[in-house]
Amino acid sequence: MDKKKFPQVIGVASGKGGAGKTTVSINLAVALAMRGHKVMLLDADLGMANAQIALGAHAPHNVSHVLNGSKKLQEVLVTTAQGVRLVPGASGLRDIAALDAVQIASLVHAFDTLDEPVDYLVVDVAAGIAPAVLEFMASCQRRFVVVCDQPSSIADAYGLIKVMSTEQSLDEIYLIPNMVGNAQEGRRLYRRLNDVCTRCLGVSIRYLNAIEGDELVLQALRKYQSVLDYAPGSAAARDFRALAEAVSRLPPVQSASGRTQFFLERMLSVPAGG
Repeated sequence: MDKKKFPQVIGVASGKGGAGKTTVSINLAVALAMRGHKVMLLDADLGMANAQIALGAHAPHNVSHVLNGSKKLQEVLVTTAQGVRLVPGASGLRDIAALDAVQIASLVHAFDTLDEPVDYLVVDVAAGIAPAVLEFMASCQRRFVVVCDQPSSIADAYGLIKVMSTEQSLDEIYLIPNMVGNAQEGRRLYRRLNDVCTRCLGVSIRYLNAIEGDELVLQALRKYQSVLDYAPGSAAARDFRALAEAVSRLPPVQSASGRTQFFLERMLSVPAGG
């Protein structure tokens, strides 16, 4: 990796469970890796982590070992079959599911110790607006909110966007319509929600690409694979490739709006305009 570049960090969240947040996270990570990027995936859905299962990766250690000091971050990393460097989350541990701001900052700062090349870090965050969710999203440079075309999903996505934009003053918020009928329906869903955000919050959210509903996504999960591996010719795989292409065209975020930042030391070492 060019030493003048620093990793681009993308947080992926949803207002409620069931919107396909983890599916978007793992397939975006795989699609970026397939484009030749060095990609890392942090499973930050702490307490209910399942990215390693979805990618068929064996992970003997996870972030809980980093937080208790028994392992360094480098020691818990595993490489998936798709070439993604995975930081496994912990599953079924209540203490890990309710980390406080100090613990999250400690985990975020641990990424400063990594010396391997990283182009993109995708952070799969839990659903909802719990404090841990907001802390992780504030630590990212870009924020992807996954939403389905269902009233509860739309309402909860709006609630998440409202908290991030008005209470935390976070920017770079993108809507990812998931499991839609086609691209036109995805764009219409984005416009509906963006109109509400603009009118009620004075905030405009951004759009990259929608993901078409595809039964092959579920079949891929049952085979512990990304849909790009399991069914590369599927509609969903096509859309994830398009999403990765759109992400790769985004300019680097030179000044993040959050407080604690992943790879902060690398960012500070980049010359202005580098």
